[in-house]
Amino acid sequence: GAVTFADLQQALSNASRPTTFRYLRQVPYLRSYNHNGRYYLHREATRFDRFGLYSLNDIHFSRDGTLSDTIKRLIGDSPAGWTQRELQELLRVRVQVLLLEAVRHDEIRREKVAGFYLYLHRDPAISEHQLQQRQERLVAQQSREGEVVEPDDGVIIQILLMLIRHPGSRPAQVVRFLRGHSPPISMEQV
Repeated sequence: GAVTFADLQQALSNASRPTTFRYLRQVPYLRSYNHNGRYYLHREATRFDRFGLYSLNDIHFSRDGTLSDTIKRLIGDSPAGWTQRELQELLRVRVQVLLLEAVRHDEIRREKVAGFYLYLHRDPAISEHQLQQRQERLVAQQSREGEVVEPDDGVIIQILLMLIRHPGSRPAQVVRFLRGHSPPISMEQV
């Protein structure tokens, strides 16, 4: 499981900070990307989900180490970019400041699509492809208005994450919680 630095010191017979840091240099570990990096976890590749994430209750880790690096990787690897809301739901922490900082430093791009900002790869050729994919999804969504759209894996994940955080929510509440998701999640999908 995850431990704090104090837990490590205690496990090492109340070792000093320098001794504990020397021990950590010998072990592959990660620090949590929330709780100010307070928690440490032994790094094992099998722990991570398909997004490179792992959680223990409300303690979250990424194979990338930092939240900033995780966001940039997720955006770079995405077939259709990410909205702030999608990233926030996936990562379960606020991401607005890091997104704006990455845009300001030209590490990612930002485009307005259907009233929402879409965060894209910094390379124009890749980001244009991501943007095209997102627009095709939106067009497909709009052309099926009125009929029940079978949710894709990303939508299912968003709905399940919302239900985990808000157990017992009614479908209308889930739709309200997920407002701002791009493409929009409908009552029928929930």
